[in-house]
Amino acid sequence: MRIVLHDVSKGRALPETSTAYETGTATLVVAETEQRPTVLGLVASGRMKVDGGSVTIDGRADRGAIRRRVALVDAPIVSEPESNVTVTGVVAEELMFAGRAPSPFAAARWLEGLGLDGLAGTAIGDVAPAARIRLLLELAALRADVEGLVLVAPDRHGGEPTAWWRIAREFAERGYAVLVVAGQASHTALATSPDTALDTAEENAR
Repeated sequence: MRIVLHDVSKGRALPETSTAYETGTATLVVAETEQRPTVLGLVASGRMKVDGGSVTIDGRADRGAIRRRVALVDAPIVSEPESNVTVTGVVAEELMFAGRAPSPFAAARWLEGLGLDGLAGTAIGDVAPAARIRLLLELAALRADVEGLVLVAPDRHGGEPTAWWRIAREFAERGYAVLVVAGQASHTALATSPDTALDTAEENAR
């Protein structure tokens, strides 16, 4: 699966932007300001129409297919969990969306399987950045039809960009198409890290 955004724009919220992401690859695209990362995430995951430009999946325009096959992860206001909800509560809700038993027991067993059972009673807003990103990506990947993951502004939680980028690449290696929307500072940090392989929007949009 390959999704291409070509010169997409949305009013003042999103100037012309091009990027692409595909199966087996993690791509970073830069978006600054408060609203822009979420707007770009919505467009890239098929959840918002654009005013200009085009969004295609495997060479065709099909926003419905993109929406079914791509999960929008941790987008501010839109898909981020409420900060005071416990990790168990977040997991139970996502298990329900994935068609699984949403009981606290099922949530506890799922967390234990990931080695994150120690976070069960913690408010999601208090979870360390890398653990939060892994948790939310794993939950998004539970849905049967999901082949792509659009992660929005992981850098707003703090921590080292290399930590969440490493996790994004792990999901790409598992066969997902991963797009990460982050700020310029994160892009610079990753681009200058000797241990980081960085696929950028500019390279993948060619």
